[in-house]
Amino acid sequence: MTSGPSSLGFYVYGVMLLLVCTMKIPALVRRRHDTLLRAACLLLLAAGCLMIFAAPESIARLNRLTEASNLASPVVYITTTAFSGASLLLIVNWRPASPEQTRRVSRLCVTAYGLVIIAIAVLFWAGSTPVEQPTLFDAYYATTPYIREMIVIYLAAQGVAMMAASTLCWRWSREVHGSLRAGLRILAPAYLIIVCYDVLRLIAVTARWTGHNLDFLVDKVSPQLAAPACVLGALGFVVPLVGPRIAETARAVRQLWQLTPLWRALQDTPTPGAIRAPLPWWRTPPAVLLTGRKTALYDAILALAPYCDPAVREAAYRTALRNEDESQAAVTADAAMILVARERQRTMPEQLPETTHALTRRAPDLIPLSQALASPVLNDLREHYVPLQKAAHHE
Repeated sequence: MTSGPSSLGFYVYGVMLLLVCTMKIPALVRRRHDTLLRAACLLLLAAGCLMIFAAPESIARLNRLTEASNLASPVVYITTTAFSGASLLLIVNWRPASPEQTRRVSRLCVTAYGLVIIAIAVLFWAGSTPVEQPTLFDAYYATTPYIREMIVIYLAAQGVAMMAASTLCWRWSREVHGSLRAGLRILAPAYLIIVCYDVLRLIAVTARWTGHNLDFLVDKVSPQLAAPACVLGALGFVVPLVGPRIAETARAVRQLWQLTPLWRALQDTPTPGAIRAPLPWWRTPPAVLLTGRKTALYDAILALAPYCDPAVREAAYRTALRNEDESQAAVTADAAMILVARERQRTMPEQLPETTHALTRRAPDLIPLSQALASPVLNDLREHYVPLQKAAHHE
């Protein structure tokens, strides 16, 4: 047997999982009593070993190197059982519950699946598997004493763990929201797919007991479920980890886009005393870029405060009330006053209004102020801001 694309895929995923597990070791050393972290590391270790041992090339090499026919089968069964127990253990420790209940269920899980692993090793040692069967082991030895018990125990243990994990994920998903809920809703069907995998193999084994042949379920149908189960399982654990970060980035990008009109209007406003560090957009995280942009806008508005004329704002407010409600008209009037102040700072920096209006805005208010720059009312006011100033001063 040669290493084909399927074996390469197993090895790539296995090595990646083991590397992630290795990266978690320093944190595990620092937080030795963190049961959730320990469960996560155990899951990564078991999943990585499972992917490597389950590769077709690994099965053939392990049988050949040990000169023990089918030794790879109990090795894969043991790592699969460890993965099943670790998956259930992680869900149990991840899901909110009382510490006493979590510890009790965790001990039961470790004990049960530890005994299953021992049973697999003992039963394989007691049985006889002289004919190598890398793909049809479950069906071929379904009637062999001790080996049949080993196969049934392995499939039942995995099926129970996956069904329990799927049920826990689905129930928990009803209590949470956001990316955690999405991740749990992905994990639940992923575990159900593995249950279907076990059921199909148990059907093939039972068929052998009754003198029928459904071996195609073992080597043709059930292997097709491995890829979607792995992909959904990986997504289910990744989404809750990266979801909040993606959502935060999306919010920052949206707010940057909403602040663009105000930024274009005020980015050239002189701000004496304010230090603006250059933040290239192509290598600056959106959240950091948003913070810098808001700070720059605050500085610009503060610099324009001496040129803000309350009379201009009042005249703009009365005009805006003809087409907008009071709250929107107030924002539009502030925007008009800022634009007039910007022009006054540019053209008549020494001529200040007799009274000024110190405009101090909180961060959430910058977005309505920016959106007001696109208001048709404000466009009309901008065309007549000079007459507006004269009218305001004569009232």
